[in-house]
Amino acid sequence: MSLLEVRDLAVSYDARRAVEGISLTVEPGEMVAVVGESGSGKTTTAHAIIGLLPPNATLDGGQILLGGTDLATWSDRRMESIRGAQIGLIPQDPSNSLNPVKTVGAQIGEVLRIHKRGDRRTISRRVVDLLTRVGLPDPETRARQYPHELSGGMRQRVLIAIAIALEPRLIIADEPTSALDVTVQRRILDLIDDLRAEFGTAVLLVTHDLGIAANRSDRLVVMKDGRIEEQGPSSQVLSAPQAAYTGQLLRDAPALSVREFRAVDEAVDETVTQEPAIVVRDLVKEFRVGRRPFRAVDGVSFDVRPGTTHALVGESGSGKTTTARMVVRFAEPTSGTVTIAGAGTGRDFRRHVQLVYQNPYGSLDPRQSVAAIVAEPLRNFRLGDRAARRTRVRDLMERVALPESLLERGPRELSGGQRQRVAIARALAVDPAVVVLDEAVSALDVTVQAQILDLLEELQRDLGLTYLFISHDLAVVRQISHTVSVMNKGRIVEFGTTQRVFTDPRHDYTRELLAAIPEPVL
Repeated sequence: MSLLEVRDLAVSYDARRAVEGISLTVEPGEMVAVVGESGSGKTTTAHAIIGLLPPNATLDGGQILLGGTDLATWSDRRMESIRGAQIGLIPQDPSNSLNPVKTVGAQIGEVLRIHKRGDRRTISRRVVDLLTRVGLPDPETRARQYPHELSGGMRQRVLIAIAIALEPRLIIADEPTSALDVTVQRRILDLIDDLRAEFGTAVLLVTHDLGIAANRSDRLVVMKDGRIEEQGPSSQVLSAPQAAYTGQLLRDAPALSVREFRAVDEAVDETVTQEPAIVVRDLVKEFRVGRRPFRAVDGVSFDVRPGTTHALVGESGSGKTTTARMVVRFAEPTSGTVTIAGAGTGRDFRRHVQLVYQNPYGSLDPRQSVAAIVAEPLRNFRLGDRAARRTRVRDLMERVALPESLLERGPRELSGGQRQRVAIARALAVDPAVVVLDEAVSALDVTVQAQILDLLEELQRDLGLTYLFISHDLAVVRQISHTVSVMNKGRIVEFGTTQRVFTDPRHDYTRELLAAIPEPVL
């Protein structure tokens, strides 16, 4: 008998069917990965299993068998008896999943108190044991701290401690590493694997990252539009996908699809002597923290050649985004210089250098139409009359492969990929020479991400754009960049062509980052 068996599951939101005919199994000690893009139904399936569907959702049919017992008809009150005890949940966002006004220890202890697992002293000891088990240093101190005092990786470990506190038979991990740096991501996944080995815990891993699924899971379940497209042993699905959609996901996953490195010589005419498009020299940025200054960027220098893409890579806190903000003059350096060839000052600088933000959901004004958003830079710089601006907006929409039918829609009516294309069109409106992309594809599904990366390469070839590309995802950097600077604790620890850095890394930190890129185990 399978530990978990889902039969013909159907779920609707406000009478609109979101999941239809889902059937899957999870065996003891097994990791089954459910993969798919946003809207595929994977998180809905996971939440239905643990009985945490939102109020506007209805479970329309099917069975959810845990050890042979059907949970589908259980009330929420009855489900409380098995949440934590039989099924643990690791939620997606460590920033929003913990109570900000309770200490970490109190939140872990709450699970133990609810299920009456000892007196106060016993629970306190168990909390420290759990924090030790998930690898947090100085667990006694951590137990007294609040979530905001911990890093993202530490908060995710706390969520894992809560999930395993009662040693459940099944853990549902809903995008448990999507918000984490690649090295922290690897440590979290290693921890989950250790728990499987030690306790025989089964894991249902929900993820849009096919690289992680390929690297860690025993079996894959591929979902699209609320249905299962394909499922089977991971090695079999990866080596011989039966569904066209699965093949497309595999081709689009940066960690699984190996492309040729982008050569600098191909992007630049070597017969023409050109000054660098961007020159950064000895850049320093300090912030006042209490009585002492904190040096977020410490002596950073690099050049970017015209028509090429230079990537700044590193983990959260490495200083890469602060550096980018100084390049686009959204922050003043404490010392050092940034020179951009051809850029003037003031308004002229803003025409020459444009920024595409990370979050396509937060960077567009929800009160404006797409047409107004794309035209806004043209209005601000008083470029052309109304008819000329309309023509320019239509041309830009065509350039980023968006239909004119979207022009009168608002951002809420667009997908994440469409919103990011609108953001790129807006950045291109005033014909900049330099575009800074701050984690511009990190919030996108793998297929949409691949489309945006292809679009950026095409625009660079056609328009001669120079990109400064900020990312923590080395698999994406390998695909898009010509040169790389690796940042750690505010300093550049390695610089070179992308091919050299990836094939012959010379710094231990670079080697650690590269080793953390998920690779499929076939």
